[in-house]
Amino acid sequence: MAVFLHNKHSEIQIDNLELKKKVDAIMANLNCLDKEISILLMGDDDIRQLNKKFRDYDKPTDVLSFPQNADEDPPIPGEIILGDIAISLDIAKIQAKEHGLKLKEEIILLLIHGILHLLGYDHEISEQEEIKMRNKTRELFKEIFPETILADSCSF
Repeated sequence: MAVFLHNKHSEIQIDNLELKKKVDAIMANLNCLDKEISILLMGDDDIRQLNKKFRDYDKPTDVLSFPQNADEDPPIPGEIILGDIAISLDIAKIQAKEHGLKLKEEIILLLIHGILHLLGYDHEISEQEEIKMRNKTRELFKEIFPETILADSCSF
């Protein structure tokens, strides 16, 4: 498994090695050790451009997921690339305060959310799918940060 991580944000520094180790643990839990994932950490301006281009929303967002193959594409035999995730560190910093989390915890929460989307989870389909994704997110977060309790106000 490979995790490609790039922090494009000029002001917020992240411990890339620690983050990669946590992503490795998440991927192991999801039986995805044979998959590759790319993670781009950025600011609001950059993620706003991506959100506008790919989702037609002209505003920044916390996390975007780009699966290697869209649902309508035929699966590629032996495909190892899961996809790409983009995270706004500006929004993550704000949400960390709102959720009572450290920045690194919020980033992992967003990464879990993004990885689950890459695996086909979709909270926008139905209430049942939203509950399924929320439960899986919380289960994975607890594996990474067993001492941290996610507040009920946290929608993930």
